[in-house]
Amino acid sequence: MSFPKRLTDKIAIITGSGRGLGAATALRMAEEGAHIVVNDIAEDAAKQVAGQIEKLGRRALVSTHDVSNTAQANALVDEAKKTFGTIDILVNNAGITRDSMLHKLTEEKWDEVIRVNLKGPFNMGQACAKVMMEKKYGKIVNLASIAWLGNIGQTNYSASKAGVVGLTRTWALELSRYQINVNAIAPGLIDTQMTQAIPAEVKEKFINKIPMRRIGKPEDIAAIVCFLASDEANYVTGQCIQIDGGLTTGGAGG
Repeated sequence: MSFPKRLTDKIAIITGSGRGLGAATALRMAEEGAHIVVNDIAEDAAKQVAGQIEKLGRRALVSTHDVSNTAQANALVDEAKKTFGTIDILVNNAGITRDSMLHKLTEEKWDEVIRVNLKGPFNMGQACAKVMMEKKYGKIVNLASIAWLGNIGQTNYSASKAGVVGLTRTWALELSRYQINVNAIAPGLIDTQMTQAIPAEVKEKFINKIPMRRIGKPEDIAAIVCFLASDEANYVTGQCIQIDGGLTTGGAGG
């Protein structure tokens, strides 16, 4: 399949892009002409994705920086600038789950999820915004989740993703004067390694609640991220697009 070249020679940092949604987004962006910083703490996975990007004729930089650490996030941005000269696009994709019911949720699980899912995007957004503000151009896409609306057993995860939506809307207000667009996407159930571990009967019940009656594909997510990262979305900012097959529309369904 051929894709439009909307991102020709743009420089994109994608956190957590060694697998799943991040990898799919990295490959789609490369197909559309971007050079990619493949960031993932799993070095072998990041190298594999980088190799695929290079086969597409685009440049790739492998990064294993832990973006939830402020110093490492800043070092990542500095390395990207040194390698490519600038940064045009940031996709804050890295995230984790540590699910537990409220009465069993430990402080450690709370802190870990908030650190990775909320502090990580903050660190990267702050560092990249400074680069983008200087050039008066940039696209930031944050990965939220429909869990930001609330989900049983996900106090920490839901709070972190609601926080991501809050960051997105605030950054859009602050950065629009610099021609920087900031948006979020909120995926529903998507076919990744994480969801493949869900028991078949549980997954089937979930699918029956989705109006489109199927699980989403990583490519469904990558397509919307690429749109938001392109100049076709120049007048779109501060939005959270829910990509869930209609699950959160609120209809009675059946």
